Amino acid sequence: MKRWNGWGDDAIEFALNLDALAFLGERLGPASAGAETSHADACARIGGSRLPPHPLVDTSAAARLANALGQSLPDWLRLRYGKIDTAPDGVAYPESGEEVRELLDFAARSGAIVIPYGGGTSVAGHVGVEAGAAPVLTINLTRMRALIDLDKEAQLATFGAGVLGPDLEAQLRAFGYTLGHFPQSFEYSTLGGWVVTRSSGQQSLRYGRIEQLFAGGRVETPAGTLDLPTFPASAAGTDLREIVLGSEGRLGILTEATVRVSRLPQYEAFHAVFFPDWEAAAAATRELAQAKLPLSMLRLSNPLETLTMLTLAGHKRLIGVLETWLRWRGCADGKCMLMIGASGTAANAKHALRAALSVARAGGGVHVGRTMGDKWKQNRFRNVYLRNAAWEHGYAIDTVETAVDWPGVTPMMHALEEAATQAMAACGERVHAYTHLSHLYAQGASVYTTFVYRLSGNYEEDLQRWRRLKSTVSEAIIVNGGTISHQHGVGTDHAPYLASEKGLLGMSAMRTLFRHFDPDGRMNPGKLVSP
Repeated sequence: MKRWNGWGDDAIEFALNLDALAFLGERLGPASAGAETSHADACARIGGSRLPPHPLVDTSAAARLANALGQSLPDWLRLRYGKIDTAPDGVAYPESGEEVRELLDFAARSGAIVIPYGGGTSVAGHVGVEAGAAPVLTINLTRMRALIDLDKEAQLATFGAGVLGPDLEAQLRAFGYTLGHFPQSFEYSTLGGWVVTRSSGQQSLRYGRIEQLFAGGRVETPAGTLDLPTFPASAAGTDLREIVLGSEGRLGILTEATVRVSRLPQYEAFHAVFFPDWEAAAAATRELAQAKLPLSMLRLSNPLETLTMLTLAGHKRLIGVLETWLRWRGCADGKCMLMIGASGTAANAKHALRAALSVARAGGGVHVGRTMGDKWKQNRFRNVYLRNAAWEHGYAIDTVETAVDWPGVTPMMHALEEAATQAMAACGERVHAYTHLSHLYAQGASVYTTFVYRLSGNYEEDLQRWRRLKSTVSEAIIVNGGTISHQHGVGTDHAPYLASEKGLLGMSAMRTLFRHFDPDGRMNPGKLVSP
């Protein structure tokens, strides 16, 4: 069963081993878990519904709580401490575009705000309910999950937008195809959510970001139905797909999405390479990205993330042997790990790997084979469960991500980690901050930083710590020329910083566009852009 106040399936645990707990205690100080609100008490805090009855709308407290929040740290704080001051007044689970249309009309008659909801994995405040006089209807799309059509000749597949990642891949795999879009949230996020937040999957180097995969679809808006036909390419004016991509529910609800699929790879492998220091690792990784080899993934961890991953891995004796051997090869305390992946036909993938490993070795890299890569693949959707384990021991885990051109990559990494250190020092606390480059381009890279710090056990204090951390690192992103979001979207958490990137004219254009499709401003207000 899905956890109501944390990540994922409550039957899955990803425990912190004793060495990992000692590691965190040494770096951050001892911590302990605080008291938490029960599910029953959280439901009891939800008031009565302000919506009139409708056969498609569930107004029970349990349904409203389950669809009230996402997975951002402020969302966790509200759930764990029982601060459920706002929730939708009702939740609908449509099974067709016609029912979505009916629900939008119902919302208009009722004067209700509409919040589209997929897997609820947002870490940027996309699905939360803002306080206000108007009732709120959340439309959960996860029953719209069927494979509607598969055109094998054109390699196009059309799905209901509420399909979860595993269901999408299972339906394609039955015919020998894959979408290849694997974000960290893959197990619980939806196709529609990927599109409207401009998601990027772990193997985007081969398959592309969601904007390369999204070919067309259908959107139900308050002003009517927007159909997006598919073309290989078009010069016919503005690409209307682009106004749906990244729209975050502001112009309507994506009900169907057609995506470009690929044949299942014959062969797939992930190899680990260690470099003696960050400078050598970053230079070799940039060379690999600009060589445009047919790889599926490049993922570079900085020294502290490399140390953290090795500590969390367990298998202390085996890791000790590896570290001794790496030290003998010149990769000691400042070492960085690069994960290299290739997918496709056996001949092409193996050729790409050989070429990539040759570049890495020339740059000082030490190849350690597939074992760590196989382990990474096995756990790549489970590492996020560490958030649950950390919380249970009194620690919070949060992240921030951006993208910047190559000259700014290393300065951005240092700026984010230093900003976090300063923010937590102002709270009298320490932070364990580490970074990886998760998506690589010829032009630059994404910079993804993780923060671990102690919880106080008090809601107001923990929220203030998060706000100080979030604002400080977000301002560092802006100052250092990065995008405020490379793959997590904007929501409410990043909205204050969007104007720095888009400019006043750009912000005005977005507001005008949303007003055209949603004249009454009832679609997910407060997210992405202010009124």
